[in-house]
Amino acid sequence: MFGGFVFNLPTNHRALKKIIVTLDGYSSCGKSTLARELAAELNYVFVDSGAMYRAITLYFLREHINWNNRREVKAALQNITLSFEYNTQKGSSDILLNDENVEHLIREMLVAESVSEVAAIKEVREFAVAQQRALGNKKGIVMDGRDIGTTVFPEAELKIFVTADVAIRAERRYKELYAKNPNITIEEITNNLAMRDYIDSNRDVSPLRKADDAIVLDNSNLTRKEQLKLVLGWVKAKLT
Repeated sequence: MFGGFVFNLPTNHRALKKIIVTLDGYSSCGKSTLARELAAELNYVFVDSGAMYRAITLYFLREHINWNNRREVKAALQNITLSFEYNTQKGSSDILLNDENVEHLIREMLVAESVSEVAAIKEVREFAVAQQRALGNKKGIVMDGRDIGTTVFPEAELKIFVTADVAIRAERRYKELYAKNPNITIEEITNNLAMRDYIDSNRDVSPLRKADDAIVLDNSNLTRKEQLKLVLGWVKAKLT
């Protein structure tokens, strides 16, 4: 039996007409930022599925788990409990790994370099997808990831596929990481993005792809405010 999963709802979560909104797409397209802002506007629950895979990756790295060994992977997953804790200061949720807040640690480059490999493992995806589906039972959630609209919630009312020019994605990621690591380079980040895109798009289990009924959002030249306004319009159309 795999480890557990808990989600603590924010206290202001209201019972309104609800849908499921999925945001899939490439690395560093701002999916999580958009999903978080959208959930706040709708008073929905935001679920960062990528944080789940990053937290699992962090555990594997810490415990020196050989993720090419399926027996080790299965055993390790039994010792993992993931939960989301609502952070009132930032108005969204942080992920906890075995009750430890690892929200900042999972954003480090070491995790980024390995997360796509770990997320491609069948047992890891089964572990995460089962928990993600359970969160959607009552709807009213915004979830971002790689296979949310295709595998996790194929019946979601609104599916969005987010993309952006790779140079812009690299620049965004560079700005995010530079404060933590001034020695990071654009070239290093660009190579990491290319590797992750390839692995995510070519894995055997739930590869990254646009759902047939997903709306493409290219935010290369959009501000955060502009893209949020655009997507809110799409949500409104689904609710009327």
